[in-house]
Amino acid sequence: MSQPSSPSPSYDFNSVEPKWQQAWEKADIFTVPDVPPADKPKYYVLEMFPYPSGQLHMGHVRNYALGDVIARYKRARGFAVLHPMGWDAFGLPAENAARERGVHPQEWTLNNIAAMRATLQRLGFSLNWDREIATCLPEYYGKQQKLFLDFMQAGLVERRESWVNWDPVDQTVLANEQVVDGKGWRSGAPIEKKKLSQWFLRITDFAEDLLDGLKTLDRWPERVRTMQERWIGRSEGAKLTFSLHEPPVGLDTNLNAVEVFTTRPDTLFGMSFLAIAPDHPLAQWVAEQNPQAADFVAECRRLGTSVEAVETAEKRGFDTGLRVNHPFMDKSFPIWIANFVLMDYGTGALFGCPSGDQRDLDFAHKYALPVTPVVLPEGKDQADFAITTTAYTGDGTMINSGFLDGQTTEQARKTAIARLQDLGVGEGVVNWRLRDWGISRQRYWGCPIPVIHCPTCGAVPVPDEQLPVKLPEDVTFDKPGNPLDHHPTWKHTTCPCCGSPATRETDTFDTFVDSSWYFARFTAPHAPTPTVREAADGWLAVDQYIGGIEHAILHLLYARFFTRAMHRTGNLNVDEPFAGLFTQGMVSHESYKDSAGHWLYPEEVERTAEGVVKRGTTEPVTVGRVEKMSKSKRNTVAPVAIIERFGADTARWFVLSDSPPERDMEWTEAGVAGAARFAQRLFRTVCTVAASVPATPACPADMDRKADTLRRTTHRTLAAVTEALESFAINVAVARIHELTSALADAEKAASVAGMDFARREAAHILCLLCAPMMPHLAEEMFAALEPAAGLAATQAWPTPLPDLLAATQVTIAVQILGKLRGTIEALPDEDAAAVLARAEAEPNVARLLEGKRIVKRVHVPNRIVNFVTAG
Repeated sequence: MSQPSSPSPSYDFNSVEPKWQQAWEKADIFTVPDVPPADKPKYYVLEMFPYPSGQLHMGHVRNYALGDVIARYKRARGFAVLHPMGWDAFGLPAENAARERGVHPQEWTLNNIAAMRATLQRLGFSLNWDREIATCLPEYYGKQQKLFLDFMQAGLVERRESWVNWDPVDQTVLANEQVVDGKGWRSGAPIEKKKLSQWFLRITDFAEDLLDGLKTLDRWPERVRTMQERWIGRSEGAKLTFSLHEPPVGLDTNLNAVEVFTTRPDTLFGMSFLAIAPDHPLAQWVAEQNPQAADFVAECRRLGTSVEAVETAEKRGFDTGLRVNHPFMDKSFPIWIANFVLMDYGTGALFGCPSGDQRDLDFAHKYALPVTPVVLPEGKDQADFAITTTAYTGDGTMINSGFLDGQTTEQARKTAIARLQDLGVGEGVVNWRLRDWGISRQRYWGCPIPVIHCPTCGAVPVPDEQLPVKLPEDVTFDKPGNPLDHHPTWKHTTCPCCGSPATRETDTFDTFVDSSWYFARFTAPHAPTPTVREAADGWLAVDQYIGGIEHAILHLLYARFFTRAMHRTGNLNVDEPFAGLFTQGMVSHESYKDSAGHWLYPEEVERTAEGVVKRGTTEPVTVGRVEKMSKSKRNTVAPVAIIERFGADTARWFVLSDSPPERDMEWTEAGVAGAARFAQRLFRTVCTVAASVPATPACPADMDRKADTLRRTTHRTLAAVTEALESFAINVAVARIHELTSALADAEKAASVAGMDFARREAAHILCLLCAPMMPHLAEEMFAALEPAAGLAATQAWPTPLPDLLAATQVTIAVQILGKLRGTIEALPDEDAAAVLARAEAEPNVARLLEGKRIVKRVHVPNRIVNFVTAG
């Protein structure tokens, strides 16, 4: 029987958490061999690695807590788990810090890594620290250079001229995201479009395969697959040539025709203009002849190169005075230079059909161009159908379209393509929105591109034996542009082919390259080659990848391309890097401003009886909306502060319990305080059992119903938590653990009934193991109190629910009076109605409320409800 309980214990996370972290490290329980062991199934769980900005935020904590739950759970299920960590350590922020603070990018980066590593370790994540990598170290980026050379040899690398966003002050190429309102995000200078020789990876070689591969990723979110499908952008249509009507004298004969791709050849009879990109060769020729055209082209180049910039800008054009002949009609149409046409998409030219495209319609209205309806919607009468302010983009029947009249749009597409082919001016083709990946960046803090430029031999790969090409450490940032260009010696070398003086490539890789293969490097992080096939083949693909939805397109697409390219070059034997993908929601928080309009950190704010004020003052604070945590709005919460105040497990528990992990969650002071209270309650509940119940209580054959109920609750909770973790519904697992904790605490009231010692001890044991993936330190402390000779909780096998205890042996019946719930009773499934009604009427609260009332009707809904209808 139970022993008298001792005073309620208190959980001291400050001493407990370091103790168990040291125990895990000493036992080396998270290390796995280079090649997965043959006697265990493998499981590779990976969270998107962080940029070392200097401090983790709660979004990081949520991301890595989710991954750690899965890693710890899978270990308990008998898997060999690879769960590594590294740092996406190259990039412009470190270079900007060097310019602004006078510190070397490497020093800034490595200091930040050390700080963030310490925080991750304090959180108790079960990571393979022996496999840690940082992309800014030569042992990583040197292998990346080798991969690039492999890609070159396989024909997957190309160097060509391309239009870029050029910052004339910083003298560097900017990504589209770094152009804000047409200006450089750092310098504020108006951006210019400039043609530069750039290195490209031929991702378009895999366009069809990348699209088809999405069909196999059934463990990816549907919306991510849809986003990638749209980015790849397969479209069927026609490529056709419009010949110039009366080409002007002096025009190069190569410019006597303009090639166009269209997905709607059925609407060719609705054409009213042809639009070309400002960078189109014909537009450049016109600009050379016409100063007004040159001014317009220059204005367009200041707009930027991104699709987003073009789509949001006012649609403007310049009439070149040139015209093209229509392939089906004896008519010609004007050629306009338009700011909404990009040279990098399609052919850099399009034909405008205002009735079938809203952008074309707006342009036609702006410049008084004709609008001819060519598709009649179903149910409309041609006699009164017209296009006014809204284009019709759907299907229907062709009208005003010559030999296409009366055909459906689908039939007309095929007929139009056949006629173009007969005329020798076009053909049916498949087009892709996807473009080759420009990887050249004009900055220092990145992986050097391993190429040498020789005046005689051209672009020559750096020989393998000269890898890695290391960044020079003695660089200065006192001049605009790329410090590698200014270095007095680094770029000067000799050609490996002819021995003549030559120069190194001073561009560095786009940092997306660094993150496109790190998951493969983790399988053999210290190998002298980029991968070791036995290790890579054993661990890949990643079984569960976890990260933000903001990486749904570029990072994931580039990683999928890299995996295919590495397969082609013999570095891997898989095509898809991530078998399962989970995109977690963001962590949000209120934002605050003081009376001067300055953003405040949450710790600078407090709530008083007078309202929200600046901490330690009476100055009122304006509370803004709840939104994603960001440094710019200072609505961030530092994990270190939470760990020091509440403990690592409380921080983990709160980010796991607030909402479904795929949804955004709000960080609140009340929420984390509630998580801390629960941790204390759980600890007290289990420790009370450990102190008051014998270590090996017997399970009696004749168990009291209350003890049996606790056992059934325990095993049903175990089954439910297991199911929740398998389906990534971690918040559901948390809720069920709350329920079992309450049931175990309530069972103390019936501690003396037959079998309750066994039921309580079993419930506490299972409860420790269920919460071990979420709150591992607390679980270890409880488990040590409960099972001092059993070893670490982290090494215990996941318990298995007993099927006999999962079957329903009783049901809960709601007891109502006049339709209002007044109590509940337990009954056997399909128990005799008379027995159920009698027990319901005797339920204490119901009996009290029925006293003095006349029962005019008793309603019994089997297994669900009893309702007493009363009078008087």
